[in-house]
Amino acid sequence: MSANSFDARSTLQVGDESYEIFRLDKVEGSARLPYSLKVLLENLLRTEDGANITADHIRALGGWDSQAQPSQEIQFTPARVIMQDFTGVPCVVDLATMREAVKELGGDAAKINPLAPAELVIDHSVIADKFGTNDAFKQNVDLEYGRNKERYQFLRWGQTAFDEFKVVPPGTGIVHQVNIEHLARVVMIRDGKAYPDTLVGTDSHTTMVNGLGVLGWGVGGIEAEAAMLGQPVSMLIPRVVGFKLTGELTPGTTATDLVLTITEMLRKHGVVGKFVEFYGEGVAATSLANRATIGNMSPEFGSTAAIFPVDDETLNYMRLTGRSEQQVALVEAYAKEQGLWLDPKAEPDFSEKLELDLSTVVPSIAGPKRPQDRIVLANAAEQFKQDVRNYVDSVDEAGQESFPASDAPAVTNGVPSNPVPVTAPDGTTYELDHGAVTVAAITSCTNTSNPYVMVAAALVAKKAVEKGLTRKPWVKTTLAPGSKVVTDYFEKAGLTPYLDKVGFNLVGYGCTTCIGNSGPLPDEVSQAVNDHDLAVTSVLSGNRNFEGRINPDVKMNYLASPPLVVAYALAGSMKVDITKDALGADQDGNPVYLKDIWPTEAEVNDVVANTIGEDMFSKSYSDVFAGDAQWQALPIPTGDTFEWDSESTYVRKPPYFEGMGMEPAPVEDISGARVLAKLGDSVTTDHISPAGAIKADTPAGKYLTEHGVERRDFNSYGSRRGNHEIMIRGTFANIRLRNQIAPGTEGGYTRDFTQADGPVSFIYDASRNYIEQNIPLVVLAGKEYGSGSSRDWAAKGTALLGVKAVIAESYERIHRSNLIGMGVLPLQFPEGQTAASLGLTGEESFSVSGVTELNDGTTPRTVKVTTDTGVEFDAVVRIDTPGEADYYRNGGILQYVLRSLIRK
Repeated sequence: MSANSFDARSTLQVGDESYEIFRLDKVEGSARLPYSLKVLLENLLRTEDGANITADHIRALGGWDSQAQPSQEIQFTPARVIMQDFTGVPCVVDLATMREAVKELGGDAAKINPLAPAELVIDHSVIADKFGTNDAFKQNVDLEYGRNKERYQFLRWGQTAFDEFKVVPPGTGIVHQVNIEHLARVVMIRDGKAYPDTLVGTDSHTTMVNGLGVLGWGVGGIEAEAAMLGQPVSMLIPRVVGFKLTGELTPGTTATDLVLTITEMLRKHGVVGKFVEFYGEGVAATSLANRATIGNMSPEFGSTAAIFPVDDETLNYMRLTGRSEQQVALVEAYAKEQGLWLDPKAEPDFSEKLELDLSTVVPSIAGPKRPQDRIVLANAAEQFKQDVRNYVDSVDEAGQESFPASDAPAVTNGVPSNPVPVTAPDGTTYELDHGAVTVAAITSCTNTSNPYVMVAAALVAKKAVEKGLTRKPWVKTTLAPGSKVVTDYFEKAGLTPYLDKVGFNLVGYGCTTCIGNSGPLPDEVSQAVNDHDLAVTSVLSGNRNFEGRINPDVKMNYLASPPLVVAYALAGSMKVDITKDALGADQDGNPVYLKDIWPTEAEVNDVVANTIGEDMFSKSYSDVFAGDAQWQALPIPTGDTFEWDSESTYVRKPPYFEGMGMEPAPVEDISGARVLAKLGDSVTTDHISPAGAIKADTPAGKYLTEHGVERRDFNSYGSRRGNHEIMIRGTFANIRLRNQIAPGTEGGYTRDFTQADGPVSFIYDASRNYIEQNIPLVVLAGKEYGSGSSRDWAAKGTALLGVKAVIAESYERIHRSNLIGMGVLPLQFPEGQTAASLGLTGEESFSVSGVTELNDGTTPRTVKVTTDTGVEFDAVVRIDTPGEADYYRNGGILQYVLRSLIRK
C-alpha cells in the first residue's frame, strides 16, 4: 500500500468498471513535466513506502529542474519484465540457482518467484542455415529444436515452476514486435488499480514499446532478475531531451530513412543516459509503426528511452492489434485524466531541444560498422569506394593492390579490386570481388514490425520479377519477420510468390541476421572470401551492424530499409550506385533501374489498407503461449528446484552463490593486479560478450569437443548462455577485438604475465593462470566503453574471468551498472587523461586504494591508482547511486537481493 502522502489516491470510472488511480495533479509542478517524467511520478506516488520511496523523492521529481545535472536518486518499480531467450535463459538459470541458495541458507525456496509479470519470447535461437527454398522455414525450425531441446525443456520447467512467468514458444515472432502487437498493456490493471504500463527488458531494444507510450528500456539480465524479484531499479532523475517533429515524410522516403537521420542527429548531440521524448505537430503525422521504429533505435542514439505520448494513433493501433474495447477506452480515459495525452501544440519543459522537419529526410543507409554512420543513398557507392580501403590490407598509397603472384593486381576506377572466379554447385560461374553483397536480409524487429516498409519490399520484389530480375547468385537472401502477421498479409496480398522468386523465402520468425544468426555463406562463396581476403558486405534491415556481428566472413555491414535490401540483392554489389546504375536487365535486355521497380506511396498504402486487419492479430495471438506440436511434446521436468544434468552443455548451475554467507565480506582494495585487456574507443558489449558461431580451435570449441559434442552441433554462444563454462571461454573473444597488449592479434588474445616474457595466449587461458595465482585483473579502455547490446554476459563474463576493476575514459549506461551488479568496480580516468597520455602500456601491475571507504557506508568520489612503474592518478569512482553502492558491498546485485529476501 502506498503511504499516499499527497492524498493522490482516487478512482477512475470507465464504462461499468471502476479503477483506483494515483492523481498526478496532486503534486505541485507535475503539469509542466515531460510525459516520461509524469510516468515516473505516478510510479513513485503508487509505490511510496516511506523508506525506499519517500515524499521527498516525489517532491524532488515534481520540482524537477530541467537544466540541472542528474543528482537525485529515485527508485523506479517497473510493472513487468520482458525477456528474449538468449538473455532470458541465464535469468531463469540464476533464479533456479537462487532457490537452491535460499534453501542452503535456511530460507524458503518459494520466495524466489517473480513478483511482477515476466514474459519471455524465444526469438534469438533460429539460425538462417537454409535459405532460398520453400521449405527453408521448416528446416530451420527443425534444426532449432534439435539444437536447443535442453534449453527449451528448461524454459518449460520454468514456466511451470515460477508464478507470473510465461514463455512465448519458438516460431512465433521477435520479442519487441510481439510486445507491441500483443503483450504491451499501455495501461496496466492489477489488484483493482490502473496505472501506466512500464517495463524493463533483457534486450536493449525493449525501447521499441516507447512508440506506444510505454516507458521502458533495456537492462542487463541481472537487473531484470532483481526487478522480477521486486527490487526497484535505482536511477537518477534524468535529463529529458525534447525532439520536435514538424512536417511529413516525402514520398519515396521510409521509416528507416527517418530513423537513421534521427540516430545520426542524436548521436552527434549526445544523449547517453538521457530520456528522449518526441513532441510537436509532426508526431501526430507519424504512424505508430514509424514511432515504434524510432523507439526501437534508442540504443543506437545512446539514450535510455525514446518515447511518444499517447494519442488517437495509439488507440487505433491497439484496436488494429486486437486489444479489447474496454482496454482501449481505459487507455484513453486514463491518459486524458492524468495529462498523458498528446497535445501537438504543447512545449513541455525539456532539458535540451532538437527539431527535425520530416520533409527534409532523404533515402539513406548506414555503415559499414556503426548505425549512426548515415550515408545518403545517392552517395553510398562513392562512400564505399573510400571505406573499403580500410578493409583491404594490401592497398598502397597510390590505390594499387599487391597480391601473391597467383592474383593479378587490379584497380577499377580507383577502387581496390580482386575479382575471383567462383563455380556454384549447379556449375554456373561468376566473379566475386570486394564489395559483393553476400548477405541481404530482411530481418529484425526494427523494420519487420512496420507494414509500410515490408509491403514496399514485397512490391519491389513483385516489380523486379515482372521485369525478369532476380538476386545475384552470390547473395544469401533471407526473410525473417517479427511476427506471423507479416506473412499473413503477404499471403493475403498475393505477394509471397514474388518474394520467393527473388530468393526472399521465409527462413524463420526471429532475429536471425541482426544478431549474427545469419548462418553460413554457401561454401564456394565462403572459400573465395577467405582464400582471397575479400571485403564483402551485408545489407540488412536491422539495427546493429557492428564489426564481426553479422557474419564471420563479412567485413562491412550496412543498415537499410527492407525495399533497399531487395534492391541491393538484385544489384549484388555496394559498388553499384543504385540511384543511377542499372540493377540488371529485363527479358529484352533493357536496363532496369531502381525507379522502375520502386512502388509509389499510394501503392503501398493501398495494400496495407486492404490486407491488414484486426482478425490477423487476433488469430496469431489467440493462444500465443501454447506453441506448436513440437513445443507441446517436450517433456517437462517437475519440482520447485531444478534437477541439474551434470552432462549438460547447455544449462549448468553457475558459481555465483558458492560459499556465500548471510553477511557480506568487507570490501577490499585491489593490489598487484595485471591487465587482461587494453582496449581502444567504442569497444562494445558485442566485442566483450560471447556471440555468434563457436569455432573449434577456441577455448569454447575445445570445451565442447572435450564434452563429446560434434562440431556440427556446437550451435551458437547465444544458445549456450545457460552454460557459464562456455560463456567465460567466449568473453572478450569477438573476432574483431583488438587487445593492444597483444599487438598484431585480432580476437580473444592477451599476454600471460604469469609466464616468462608474457607470451600471447587466449584470454580465457591466461585468466585461469592468474586466478590460480590469486592475481586480480583489470581492463583498460577508451571512450564509450560498453555500448551495444549483449548486456548481461559482458558483465558476468568479465567478473568470472577474475576482473576486479575496469578503468575507462567513459561508459555506456547499462554496462557500467551491470559491472557493479557483478561486483566489478567501474573507474574512470581523470578528465582529459587516457591510458596513452599516462604512458600506460598494459604491462604494468596496478593497485587501487581507497575502495575500503565503501565499508563505512559512503562512496568515495575518487580512488588512488598506482602502478609498479611509478604512474599514479586519481580515478573517478563510477558507482553513481547509493543503491549501486549496496550492490557492490554485497558482491553483486543477486547476492544483495538474496540476502534481502531471506531477511524478510
